[in-house]
Amino acid sequence: MASGAINSCLYKAKVMHHRMAPKVHRFHYHIFMFYLDLDEIDELGKRLKLMSRNRFNLFNFRDKDHLQLPREKPDTSKNTREHINDYLKTQGIDTPLKRIMMLTNLCTLGYQFNPVSFYFCFDDNDLPICSVVEVCNTFREMKPYFLGAETQQAGGFKLNIEKYFYVSPFIDMDTNFDFDLQVPGEKLQVKIDDYDREGKRFFISTLSGNRKPLTDANLLLYFLSFPLITLQVIALIHWQALKLWLKKLPFHRKGDNLALQKEVYRPYPSKYVS
Repeated sequence: MASGAINSCLYKAKVMHHRMAPKVHRFHYHIFMFYLDLDEIDELGKRLKLMSRNRFNLFNFRDKDHLQLPREKPDTSKNTREHINDYLKTQGIDTPLKRIMMLTNLCTLGYQFNPVSFYFCFDDNDLPICSVVEVCNTFREMKPYFLGAETQQAGGFKLNIEKYFYVSPFIDMDTNFDFDLQVPGEKLQVKIDDYDREGKRFFISTLSGNRKPLTDANLLLYFLSFPLITLQVIALIHWQALKLWLKKLPFHRKGDNLALQKEVYRPYPSKYVS
């Protein structure tokens, strides 16, 4: 990476969830996220005092937290860029990519939980050619969703696809995700909706924000503004789940309908978990 400008940045953002059925439930909260050029991470670790790679820090990018092809043991010989290249080959992307940008949270003071990360892949002409959505649940399982050339639309990618993944105990697994991803620029705009088996939208989620420079000053500011953000995220998930349980929404255990949990990476050790 050159010593001057970098592609990586931060986004100060807002998450909004709106459930329309079977009962209305809406909330929003403020976060920040990293948007990282995967080829810049080592250099960022040298430039920044508060961010590192695979080393304890205020913010730590850990390669082990992200997408790898399923195998008996994690492959620690490759970094995330190399693992994503391996995955893209399984999706028919064999040509070298100029850069891969990743929208994500980083491990904060040793704790990491990422409900979703997004990869945006660019060719030699710096044009976006595909995207990957890396969805994780609270069991630390992961499932990638690939958005290829056929999903491209003006400024981004759009795909409606079967979920087949245990994300929330209050949503069936054979519903559909509807991804609407704008390639991040000065503004961040991501939308993921849920559709039921009849094709009716019942859940809306949005992530919107503004680009900010990736500097130590901003990292410290956002750490103080959103302290222990990854811990906050997991705590808010459980807090909202409690509210849904109190509203008596139908509850699905993870051990139910195992046939609907397909192509899951990092499967939980016991499939018969409640």
